[in-house]
Amino acid sequence: MEIHLVRHGKTQANEKRLYCGRTDLTLSENGKAELISFKSQGIYPPSAELFFTSGLVRTELTVDILYGNVGRIAVPDMAEYDFGLFEMKSYDELKEREDYQAWITDETGATPCPGGESKKQVEKRVTKGYVYILSEIIKAGGASAFVSCHGGTIACIMEFLQPNTKHFYGWQPQSGRGYSLTYVSERFHKYISI
Repeated sequence: MEIHLVRHGKTQANEKRLYCGRTDLTLSENGKAELISFKSQGIYPPSAELFFTSGLVRTELTVDILYGNVGRIAVPDMAEYDFGLFEMKSYDELKEREDYQAWITDETGATPCPGGESKKQVEKRVTKGYVYILSEIIKAGGASAFVSCHGGTIACIMEFLQPNTKHFYGWQPQSGRGYSLTYVSERFHKYISI
């Protein structure tokens, strides 16, 4: 069984380096063009038996560009971090705030963004979503699935599957990139970067 985790194409928030989690942005023109270029390079699987998204527009459009009008299942638990009051703001806008400094320096993952989530809350939610996706693939007898989601979401999954190997941000793929995971007898076996 193979699961392809791919971060959605670039949005204007990505290009401006803003924290964007729950804001339902579309892809930028550069983001669309980059996905088309990656597709022409053959970096994505030619097809999959099941498709999943977080349900946000940027993940839906990523599937549309790469695979056309295929059926897909929206899994809201696969959404990006809820940045609360930090949403759609840049580091430069936030760096003087005490609550922001408390959040970015917290090594326990217990400090939430004001009005948003903590890393531990995100990990719990995303793990639940990922387990649901695994169960759907197994139930369908599928051999392959494509999951269009978010950088933070993918980092959470990779930390879950490969604990203590990389820092969270070391697992975050660039827009339009991700990981292909191989399962053997329903157990995680290995991954390769897309």
